[in-house]
Amino acid sequence: MRSDVGTARHASLPGPPPGQRGRTAEQVTTRVEERTLSFEGFAYHCRIVHQDRPRTEPLVMLGGSSQNRYAWLRHEKWLAEHCTVVTVDLPGYGTADFLPADHGIDFLAANVRHMLVELAMPRVNLIGSCFGGAIAVRFAQHCPGFVERLGLVGMTRTIPDDYSESVPRWVRMLELGDRAQIATELVKRFMSPPDVGTVHKREVVSRLLYTQFMAQSDEEVMMSAEHNTRLMTHAWYRDEPLPAVPALVCTGEHDTLCTPAMGREVAAALPSAAFTTIKEADHLAPVERMAEFSDLIVRFCTGQPLSELPYCNPVEWLGTARQPVIPGPTRL
Repeated sequence: MRSDVGTARHASLPGPPPGQRGRTAEQVTTRVEERTLSFEGFAYHCRIVHQDRPRTEPLVMLGGSSQNRYAWLRHEKWLAEHCTVVTVDLPGYGTADFLPADHGIDFLAANVRHMLVELAMPRVNLIGSCFGGAIAVRFAQHCPGFVERLGLVGMTRTIPDDYSESVPRWVRMLELGDRAQIATELVKRFMSPPDVGTVHKREVVSRLLYTQFMAQSDEEVMMSAEHNTRLMTHAWYRDEPLPAVPALVCTGEHDTLCTPAMGREVAAALPSAAFTTIKEADHLAPVERMAEFSDLIVRFCTGQPLSELPYCNPVEWLGTARQPVIPGPTRL
């Protein structure tokens, strides 16, 4: 097991996000640690930004299929001010070992449990974005005792039909090396059309997505193809019991991949969940509106009100209980 430890530069911390009164840089003490672990023979990597004076339980971020543990690097300057932040390359993603497609979401959820045991984190705030949301839900269903709060971003109970129908064609295109065409299609699929509404940094994020896909190594392309096979051969969502913990479901107001209507269905299946949409954003809201997204996550994880935020549409309370779940006493 390898552990590389470094110290975060306090001077790089910016002011608080909109509407968030944070602590000053002098009060923030963080330490960055990179660890390589192994689960059932597959090596994976996690990044831990330790906060010595946390206001809440550790925050675990599970990103989408094209994200790695560094995808949240620019969010850390806001998130790590309040708690320890953990990001991870699970097997099959980022720089972790290749994971054959016969290992599905159950395996990845079990891997998250392995990581938390190894890191001695018995209770966490868990945020899952897109594909990471599917893993987060399965983990919460199978390991409810680990979850203090559950946040789901750009999540749906079913993979959209047009996306599923496109996957076999994308796999063939990857095998043929036709990256430019598939990159163009994926950008159009993940981002909303220009006539849907205003999206913050639309052009910048579109170029970033296209460039990132075109720059993938052959190994990363192989992982992408295997990921798509995994999506099509394993259950995305199961109607299993979920823990009655505070929950937040959100996405961009113009999300056309996992629409707000789909998000409401996810929230309604939870015991109780706050649902909202981020203004001037689509499926890639965490990238398009980093400061605002980070502020929303911090507020949720620290039990602050989510109502009347200038960057969000009105909060709706959904779920079987249809009322807020109040978290128990802090375990810090």
